[in-house]
Amino acid sequence: MFNRLIQFVRDEYRSNEFIPLHAPTFAGNERAYVNQTIDSTFVSSVGEFVDRFERDMCAYTGSPSAVATMNGTAALHIALKLAGVRAGDLVVTQALTFVATCNAIAYCGAEPVFIDVEQRTLGLSAKALETWLADNARVDSDGLCRTTLDAKVIRACVPMHTFGHPADLDGLVDVCQRWCITLVEDAAESLGSYYKGRHTGTFGLIGTLSFNGNKVITTGGGGMVLADEGIGTRAKYLTTTAKRPHPYEYVHDEVGYNYRLPNLNAALGCAQLEQLEGFIAAKRVLAAHYIEFLPQVGLTPIVEPDDCRSNYWLNGVICEDAAQREALIDATNAAGVMTRPIWRLMHTLPAYEQARRGSLVESEWLEARVVNLPSSVPAPEPVV
Repeated sequence: MFNRLIQFVRDEYRSNEFIPLHAPTFAGNERAYVNQTIDSTFVSSVGEFVDRFERDMCAYTGSPSAVATMNGTAALHIALKLAGVRAGDLVVTQALTFVATCNAIAYCGAEPVFIDVEQRTLGLSAKALETWLADNARVDSDGLCRTTLDAKVIRACVPMHTFGHPADLDGLVDVCQRWCITLVEDAAESLGSYYKGRHTGTFGLIGTLSFNGNKVITTGGGGMVLADEGIGTRAKYLTTTAKRPHPYEYVHDEVGYNYRLPNLNAALGCAQLEQLEGFIAAKRVLAAHYIEFLPQVGLTPIVEPDDCRSNYWLNGVICEDAAQREALIDATNAAGVMTRPIWRLMHTLPAYEQARRGSLVESEWLEARVVNLPSSVPAPEPVV
């Protein structure tokens, strides 16, 4: 069974060499734009490509503003601060996520609360969130959502669009509005993904993206804050060491962060963004091939939710059980085809094992079964 899968992947990539999980593709103006920044000497956090990358991202996502940061975690940290998260607050998120989601919460001095996910989206379950809030929270006379146990403020909710598949945004927006909780989208993996025709990261008060080397497009390392113009202005100020404009004086009137994306990286991002739709088209063809093939070898493909367009950042399969998952991972990696399990649930990590949580039945089920398959953009078919 696994030999058939290994050969299928090799045929898709037309390679008998090592096949990574997700490698970047540089097929456009990357070298030219990066060389332009070197020639200009503006290689740090000020330069024409930073401004252009932000403008282009607004045009692509439909967000009123976009602020480029040095990585996705920095973007999420600033987003949570701008959402009003402060020390001692609680922030609801999913246990089935990458650790950066929780780390950004911790940077604010806040604590995560882990809620279950849906199988169909791999994202935070609005139903599970509603159930946990009904059992553990109330909205006080000041319009703050507080726990009934110790009156801690539940300030924000951070769903993640796992592997590029949009979460149930209608449901989550509704629950957060009724419970007076600010929605902040961790859209790190979902550039190019749409929920009912609207780009992910634009439904909450703030959304964030990542451009790490393994994402759909890369700036080497980078992130982006998506928000309205007022919040965007504030985000740019805070990520530029809270420096007030002045011809020569260094005026910093509050604690800021050196989080701005360098021009050198933004140049790479501009070239990558020009190719994004082509990347996604190729990845969706690859996903369609996986979806057709995987049931033939007893594996269930993870598919985009209804009324959504997923970028299929990573193609995932659901194994029968943990034993099949381990056998699949061992066989493919031994053959030079990289596969990886989904992340360990966050409450099993030492830093977050004391965090509050609801029932995590679906998260635990998925953790035991999900494997990611090679998902790089395949090379185009050779011209005959």
